[in-house]
Amino acid sequence: MKKNLFRLRKKTLFLAVSICLAATIHAQEEGISPVEQLEQRTQLLENAVTTLQKFKVSGYIQTQYQYAETEADDKNFKLSNRANAIEKENSEDFGRLGVRRGRIKFTYEDGLVQGVFQPDFTEKGLSFKDVYISIKDPWFKSSSLKTGIFDRPFGHEIAYSSSRRESPERARIIQSLFPDERDLGAMLTLQASKTSPWSILKLEAGLFAGNGIRPQISNRMDFIGHLSASKTFGNEMSISGGVSTYLGGVLQSDSSVFTIQDKVFALESKNGANVGSYAVRRYIGFDLQFAAMTAAGLTQIRGEYIFGRHPGNTDGAFDFKLAALPSGGMYMRNIAGGYVILTQDFGTTPFSAVVKYDWYNPNTDVSGNDIKGKNEIALSNIGFGLLWRINSALKMTAYCDIVKNETTTGVKDYDRDRKDNVLTVRLQYKF
Repeated sequence: MKKNLFRLRKKTLFLAVSICLAATIHAQEEGISPVEQLEQRTQLLENAVTTLQKFKVSGYIQTQYQYAETEADDKNFKLSNRANAIEKENSEDFGRLGVRRGRIKFTYEDGLVQGVFQPDFTEKGLSFKDVYISIKDPWFKSSSLKTGIFDRPFGHEIAYSSSRRESPERARIIQSLFPDERDLGAMLTLQASKTSPWSILKLEAGLFAGNGIRPQISNRMDFIGHLSASKTFGNEMSISGGVSTYLGGVLQSDSSVFTIQDKVFALESKNGANVGSYAVRRYIGFDLQFAAMTAAGLTQIRGEYIFGRHPGNTDGAFDFKLAALPSGGMYMRNIAGGYVILTQDFGTTPFSAVVKYDWYNPNTDVSGNDIKGKNEIALSNIGFGLLWRINSALKMTAYCDIVKNETTTGVKDYDRDRKDNVLTVRLQYKF
């Protein structure tokens, strides 16, 4: 027994010595000293750290409770859109707890090239928000080319992050014309270097599929452009604004085109040439932002006004989250809307008050009792709330939306102001 144990120890020792000897011989053959080996390991570690520095992770989580009146729609009441039979038949107000947004943004930047991937996790499932490549110009690094899925360059509120926005949701017209805010496309951003007096101007222009975060459904691309200017005056005041345009179209599969004539839809043309042509989708927008620091705290005022021509069907304007090309006649509508928002800090305290007014008229050619469809009714929204910045990462919002609708005897249940107000209490953690 002792002899076997001694032999085992002897073999183990011999094996260990052999390994060390082989490693030493290999090191000598390679001409690498222990110091040089340490330097190599240090270099590998530095390379790994450099690679990790190119990779950034950020995000935010918004959990909220919403209490909505019986007839609230999905523009303000995001935790439920009355999609099931029980909700449709229930005449009571609704209270819901949920995750409004659960975003995590992965960014890898190597020199002039940046890749971004941003999914969104909620109790409703997983969706994708941003997937794009951005390439900066090699000279001033102030201009860039972006391609993939990203925010449309129209106006101000679309690209204004939901983690910073004072109201729980974007204005109704933004949600209606630009659902999900993003689209599939390619965009060029042109801006002079920071040292140039022309750096106050920025041009964003691109071609987009026009169908939101959905596959492209036609060969034609829509053009979106935004020309903006900004100016700061020391640390006390800043002002910026811009003009936007959307020039697009929807492929027609029917020969009939309807427009408003004498306050009702009437056949404008029925021609075989309409099949395969594109119905006009065109918007013009103006935006303005102002901020000033006073003894009362930071005051911010922002606003946008949008008008244009929008295609749809008999039910209303398209929301452009289409799974396939639309069928049937094309119904053309003139639309208009916008918003104004005021945010006032309370001195140096972590509290701010916010008041917002927004409106959307999906058919400006009819009003009152001339309206025959619920999707032609203009709606306005007065929102007000209180923000509490608990710390640099944690924020709480309490916000009330009071919705007013245009009344008409031409549509059932719209001869009165509907019960569709919503209260939102939200807790946000940003990292």
